[in-house]
Amino acid sequence: MKFYKTLILFVFLSVSMVSCKVVALDPVEILTFEQKLTNLFPTAEITEMEAKDHFSKAFQIVLDEPLDHKNPSAGTFKHYVYLSHTDTKMPTVLVTEGYNANPRTYELSKIFMGNQVQVEYRFYGKSRPDTIPWQYLKNDQAIEDYHNLVTKLKRLYTGKWISTGISKGGETVLIYKTKYPWDVNVAVPYVAPLINGQEDKRTEEHINTVGSDACRKKITEFQRNVLKNSDAILVEFTNYAAVKNMSFTELSLEEALEYAVMEFPFSFWQWGGNCDEIPSENASTSAMFNYINEIVGVSFYNDQTYSDLLPSYYQHMTELGYYGFDTTPVKDLLKVVHQPTNKRFAPKNVDLTYNQDYINEVRDFVENKGNKILYIYGEYDTWGACAPNPKPHVNALKMVLKEGSHKTRIADFSKEDQKLIYDKLQNWLGYSVTIYPLEKAP
Repeated sequence: MKFYKTLILFVFLSVSMVSCKVVALDPVEILTFEQKLTNLFPTAEITEMEAKDHFSKAFQIVLDEPLDHKNPSAGTFKHYVYLSHTDTKMPTVLVTEGYNANPRTYELSKIFMGNQVQVEYRFYGKSRPDTIPWQYLKNDQAIEDYHNLVTKLKRLYTGKWISTGISKGGETVLIYKTKYPWDVNVAVPYVAPLINGQEDKRTEEHINTVGSDACRKKITEFQRNVLKNSDAILVEFTNYAAVKNMSFTELSLEEALEYAVMEFPFSFWQWGGNCDEIPSENASTSAMFNYINEIVGVSFYNDQTYSDLLPSYYQHMTELGYYGFDTTPVKDLLKVVHQPTNKRFAPKNVDLTYNQDYINEVRDFVENKGNKILYIYGEYDTWGACAPNPKPHVNALKMVLKEGSHKTRIADFSKEDQKLIYDKLQNWLGYSVTIYPLEKAP
């Protein structure tokens, strides 16, 4: 028995001595936020930028994006993304731009005080290749851009995700929601149309019924007055183009002016024009030119903008659809443009066959299955005529600002309507998310 006691004591002392031995551990590597980004995007160009508003860090990320996500051998293009960071556990707002991206803080990012990922649409702005391979400028390719980006960033940002975009960018939000309904928790498209055909007649119906009879009459009279005085107004136009160093070779000044006149009613209601400000018949030609320039913007037709918007018109003519021109009020005064069409602004010698099923499928999904979508519209906005209408059984909220325009934002609504919006967002995102109400715009 004494032997066994000695043996047990020996084992106990041996174990104690081993347990007291200092074991050297490998040092734990703590990565900086920048290093985590680099690990996520090892081939990207990542540049730190000035952080603004509530963000603590900001970065420009230039990705080597596949031209064709189904065929990597097709090559890549430089795709620009702007990441603004607060905290990896906070909500993240994904901004799907419809065109180029100018880094700024979006309304929803202020509402959630979270992170923001702003993505330039492929082949626009800085993300445009020297020569555009039109066959890859498709919405489904763009949606894969967003899906792959979000999938990677979710390894870093673990909070709720909200997608948002304005106009064509809002339309992209709805397309993305259709293709990948679970990528984000909530979608908030602003003034987003879903258009029927290359020339959606609903926009013409809107122009002919919105506002008062007196205002619509005044719009028509202004259009006719501009064309009746076109020679004198073209002098104003020529001088303006010279001062602004604009060239008009793709469209002549005469053609540009006539397109601007036909565009005028659409833009007037889109941007919230004031009927009291429309120049009368006795106004000077300078006043007429200045007003049509204010509402439509004659720079829209200069060579630089024409080139910049070629991708947009390609998409509108092939998948997204667009609007037409009603020449009825001015047909007898047109000298140059006798059969106006937005195809005039699309790239030449490119297949513009329209896929009529594409947007119909998106509309069918969001109207019947598009849960947790907050729609923001302005009543007078021409594009609002093309807005989807979610069915009653769908868990969505459509807010239309009375007499609002294409510039309508959440901050423009009354306090009561804002509360309705915030309550719905809170319900969808849960109470772990804090909402910071906006100050109503003056």
